Amino acid sequence: MKFGVVTFPGSNCDQDMIDALRNDLNQEVIHLWHKDKDLSMFTTDDCILLPGGFSYGDYLRCGAIAKFSPMMQSVIEFANKGGKVIGVCNGFQILCEAGLLPGVLLQNQNQQFVCKNVFIKSENPTASISKDVTGRPLMIPVAHGEGRYYADKATIDELFANNQVIFRYCDEFGNIIEDANPNGALENIAGICNKERNVFGMMPHPERATSFMLGNTDGQLIFQSLINNN
Repeated sequence: MKFGVVTFPGSNCDQDMIDALRNDLNQEVIHLWHKDKDLSMFTTDDCILLPGGFSYGDYLRCGAIAKFSPMMQSVIEFANKGGKVIGVCNGFQILCEAGLLPGVLLQNQNQQFVCKNVFIKSENPTASISKDVTGRPLMIPVAHGEGRYYADKATIDELFANNQVIFRYCDEFGNIIEDANPNGALENIAGICNKERNVFGMMPHPERATSFMLGNTDGQLIFQSLINNN
């Protein structure tokens, strides 16, 4: 399984993602530039990652301009063919803007940037990215000002009915409670997938929790679940 990591103008977590995958998880990683289009080196067994940051300065809306980049047009085609795509933080915002995932990420409820460790839990045993960590609280950092997941009631109901919610904010014991929600996201939603379960978006940063030197390797478990269930 190969990973491609896209860099947009304003990306600031691309090198973190590359380092985590290459050095902590021993995976093959290819760096992709936003102006390029070629994804011919990848098969549908591989994965493209959209990292965190402030693509195109977050002008208009977070991710609104990035969706028009040449590389994103190729990423959309790749996803529509069944290739795996993960968007983390700003990458999640881009996936929603591009229509690959439903809903939108709004300004945090407290209107402040939040940067801290939080706990998330998956109740989704069907998605490859969460299959091996279902029911287990994971400590993963967040760093965002616009991470409040929102969609209309019909969409939220559909996400739960189709088992498309992959991660929810919880406390350290796995209880999904309001006090554990760092941004006011509806239903404590921290990550979702599409109906086909090959496109994943999440606000927390698993790439920042893969090193023993940082005292936290819970992020490795998320990537390893994806690799194990490819």
